[in-house]
Amino acid sequence: MNAADHLLGAGALSRHGARTALVCGNRQLDFGQLATLTRKAASAWGVLGARRGDRVLILMTDTPEFASAWLGALYAGVVAIAVNGKLAADDQRHMFEDSGAQLFVAESDSVPAVRAFAGERCMDARLFIDASQHAVPLAGPVEVAESDAGFWLYSSGTTGRPKGIVHAHKDVLPAGNAMRSVLGLQAGETVFGTSKLFFAYGLEHGLLGPLSIGAASVLHPDTVEAGQAAALVARHKPSAFFSVPSFYRRLLALDREALAPFRSVRHFVAAGERLPLSILERWHAITGGEILSLYGMSETFCVSMMTPPGTSDGVRTGRPVAGVETRLLTESGAEPAAGEPGVLWVRHPALATGYAHRPEATAEHFVDGWFCTKDVFTRDEDGFYLHQGRSDELIKVAGQWVQPGELEEAAISDRSISEAACVRVKDADGFERLALFVAAGKDETAAISAAKRACDENLPRHKRPTWIRAVPELPRTATGKIQRFKLRELIERELAG
Repeated sequence: MNAADHLLGAGALSRHGARTALVCGNRQLDFGQLATLTRKAASAWGVLGARRGDRVLILMTDTPEFASAWLGALYAGVVAIAVNGKLAADDQRHMFEDSGAQLFVAESDSVPAVRAFAGERCMDARLFIDASQHAVPLAGPVEVAESDAGFWLYSSGTTGRPKGIVHAHKDVLPAGNAMRSVLGLQAGETVFGTSKLFFAYGLEHGLLGPLSIGAASVLHPDTVEAGQAAALVARHKPSAFFSVPSFYRRLLALDREALAPFRSVRHFVAAGERLPLSILERWHAITGGEILSLYGMSETFCVSMMTPPGTSDGVRTGRPVAGVETRLLTESGAEPAAGEPGVLWVRHPALATGYAHRPEATAEHFVDGWFCTKDVFTRDEDGFYLHQGRSDELIKVAGQWVQPGELEEAAISDRSISEAACVRVKDADGFERLALFVAAGKDETAAISAAKRACDENLPRHKRPTWIRAVPELPRTATGKIQRFKLRELIERELAG
């Protein structure tokens, strides 16, 4: 088998060949054209020296050329690793060295920094595109075993160095499952996502998922701003819109007229972080649409859980999608009582084979076909899972468990606070306490006062933070996740001083 051939081979082309696959600016490529580009890119990888099983890093903007380069690598039996161009050069060097990549294809403006550590193995993306255009299409896909590595994803680095997550060709097959089974999307429809394709969420919902169902995906080469997203929705009229809660918050800063195009979108989905009820309610009031919660991770690549239409309430994370098994376990390995919290374990058809070069972490998280997410959930009587936070974030204060997410929810209940993050910190006596950080905007004093007032009004005394601090903006990874360790370090430096 071959994952790229599964999406763009003869069977797929017989069903979708003339349908639009990708839209990017004024360009439209149908499935047949994308298949040809992919076969040309596969040939180019071979000409440039990449052989079956070799890893290649691809730092390109979200264009048809990136799509064909990534898919072409799989078609040629080469292992594709997408790279975010906004990563620090030191992180890019880490990915290059950790993966042992044969080639690093990079956009022109990134070439000098990459060449400093990759040397001759760095290639300008323009040269790769030119080589692809002039290549003779590979006659057929390289046959691989389902378990052979097809692509790597790198973790977002919220706790330190990104980890290489190894995915097999089989892991592409479930892509788009939730699009079909939960959203009911069909061939010929159009989808648009704001997350970039180097990110698991963007890769599934912005490329592989739509291809698997015969839908068209709208690509935007650069980072999407709120106004641009509204304009793209107005132009392309997607059936489904995929984004993250913080982006919905930025969209809500636009006026009602700018948001009018969203009223024609049938489905809205949010993932990557907690979806505040206030965002869900304001979005519905303005657009008439319901934002559905989606839960997944790089280790499972494809969606694990989702709230079906009509069930999103700002509390429920979702139900497992078809083909995904879930269970909750306590620290002792027992199943928790009904309504009690437990750590979520997932058995998923797209589960990675493990972490590259990290046998201890692999052994800890991947056990007998199950993956330990380290996320704490409860399960209600209707089978919905409710996210309670990370197992390594929960702390006991005054003998009672406290979840940092509760403090974040309390803080953002004040409309003047746009974002908040809570972290565990040991005080001078060695006791774990909570520090709450809020995005200050222009007035740090007012932001801190608003956060304190919100916590006092909404939380019992033992759940209130020991420290409240304002920062210009919350530190985030390249994929948009909050880097809590950097916030923790701010308090630790205060205490050390």
